[in-house]
Amino acid sequence: MANKPGIPKGTRDFSPIEIAKRNYIFDTIKKHFQGFGFQPIETPSFENSDTLMGKYGDEGDRLIFKILNSGDYLKKTNEADLAAKDSTKVASQISEKALRYDLTVPFARYVVMNQNDIDFPFKRFQIQPVWRADRPQKGRYREFFQCDADVVGSKSLWQEVEFVQLYDAVFTDLAVNGVTIKMNNRKILSGIAEVIGAQDKLIDFTVALDKLDKIGEDGVKKEMLEKGISEEAITKVQPLFNFTGSNKEKLAQLESMLAASVTGLKGVEELTFIADSIETLGLQTATLDIDVTLARGLNYYTGAIFEVAAPKEVKLGSIGGGGRYDDLTGIFGLKDISGVGISFGLDRIFLVLEELGLFPDTVNNSLEVLFINFGEQEALASFKLMQQLRKAGYKADMYPDSAKPAKQFKYANKRNVPYVITIGSQELKENCFTFKNMKTGEQTTYGFEQILSIFKS
Repeated sequence: MANKPGIPKGTRDFSPIEIAKRNYIFDTIKKHFQGFGFQPIETPSFENSDTLMGKYGDEGDRLIFKILNSGDYLKKTNEADLAAKDSTKVASQISEKALRYDLTVPFARYVVMNQNDIDFPFKRFQIQPVWRADRPQKGRYREFFQCDADVVGSKSLWQEVEFVQLYDAVFTDLAVNGVTIKMNNRKILSGIAEVIGAQDKLIDFTVALDKLDKIGEDGVKKEMLEKGISEEAITKVQPLFNFTGSNKEKLAQLESMLAASVTGLKGVEELTFIADSIETLGLQTATLDIDVTLARGLNYYTGAIFEVAAPKEVKLGSIGGGGRYDDLTGIFGLKDISGVGISFGLDRIFLVLEELGLFPDTVNNSLEVLFINFGEQEALASFKLMQQLRKAGYKADMYPDSAKPAKQFKYANKRNVPYVITIGSQELKENCFTFKNMKTGEQTTYGFEQILSIFKS
């Protein structure tokens, strides 16, 4: 007996209805990307390992899927490293390529390689799959799509303002009301580390702080202690765990707390500009919230950082995030090119829309009309009408077999086809067809020449 086939953990097959729903989200996001002036690009699914490694911190590097070299990949391996089971050294010898972890680092590589052909500031969007060797769980997969928008070549904070508006526009269009756009600034986190005397532990500090929602205050403190951050420093940072008030009040508290840090005050100044601008311009359905515990563990963020929380009635993590990176392209030799970008979490957005019942009823209208097959001559007449409909842009099909009408109508119901056309022997003689509305059950007879006018009306 043959083994039952399967797929790798953290990957999925998608049914036609799931594809239709995903495309609804893709199309909505893409519409607003283009409406905000972003241009599309695409990059390869895998990159050279040295393009990706070292760009996401230790935790991120461990989640990168590596691709084995072709042929006898062990032939060039150092025997001493192999015998010592030194996985880090062996990995670099047997793997020169890796699946992309995100779209931002490949984008930085793209900018550097195409800098002479790009008009700066360059606004790009990219919708492609990425891969992470993460532990699969609800809303978290090893293969998933990212929907990114970035601007490089401008340090203007109006870009951050625009990204807040972009998030608001997309989620409003998707009818996902009540999302919270959390915002912080890496300069503020650096300033906090400075004033508590933990500058040398900045990465450990931010990575731990970023987990507050997941492991709680005690868990964060425990991790900080394990990373060598002193109890005295943790005591100084205690107010951050219960930071409340309006955005203005929070910024005022931060300004006082960071009075001795030039870097920290710069971060407060930047956040104040963005928050004040958004308050003046207004948002449709989203809420902007200053969250000083928001750290986002990625090392390349240098300024504002964003994270979008789903509506409270949905128990799910973030559904979007991003931030500013002042010199990401510098890792590839192109200095002083500032950038800022955000990403939409397609799979989690899908779960939100599904759970809240927000997908339109028409999202699965993959077929607008089905012709019932009554035999060879009737089918030929149906095909002539189908040709006209298809050329006019309508989605039309005919049941391929001359089966019992009940079976064909059952198929139409399963496909959620709104209209069915029948051409029997009598209709064929009279050059007409019967048009049935599957929702109301109403049937009307029309002449062949009326086929297009019916759908247009």
